[in-house]
Amino acid sequence: MTASRSARIEAEDSGPHRPHTLGATVSADEFKAVFRGHPGGIAVITAQGPDGPVALTASSVSSVSVDPPLLIFSTSVLSSATPAIAAAETIVVHLLDADDLDLARLGATSGVDRFADTDAWTRLSTGEPVYRGVRAWVRCAVVSRMDAGSSVVIAAQALQAHVERDIPPAEAGNGLVYHNRLWHRLGEHSRVD
Repeated sequence: MTASRSARIEAEDSGPHRPHTLGATVSADEFKAVFRGHPGGIAVITAQGPDGPVALTASSVSSVSVDPPLLIFSTSVLSSATPAIAAAETIVVHLLDADDLDLARLGATSGVDRFADTDAWTRLSTGEPVYRGVRAWVRCAVVSRMDAGSSVVIAAQALQAHVERDIPPAEAGNGLVYHNRLWHRLGEHSRVD
């Protein structure tokens, strides 16, 4: 069995995923209010699309397995980068810290050329666009895609990892999170234990 086959996430039902009819549900505003208080780490995801490189900022990236090494994220179907990222065989997930705030903002801004500054990025030997100097990045093979409401959920297996700025054990680091529609820097001041 190949590594990519072993990492493949199989759904019990091969048909389209449809929400179960449960009766009354929370409103969109209620759901947004619940998650507004739930901070998320920040990543920028890049891929090579048919018309060139694409990028977007995501706060939904999460590791789900170390054996095999899998991560998962979601992206809105409204993002111009989503079709290319959802169709890509490989992607690069850039895990950002507060020093990378400008890149996080760039990936979150609509209607801009996220690759105009040719000094800010390069290509890996495998062809994927990668931003220079970010805290860490992971090159991944996409192993599963699922439509979920107005988003696409993507699972990917890590193929290559690079850490530019490591965080020593027991140190707070310089994390970047999105919370209540604002960017926040984590550090010793935010440590609670």
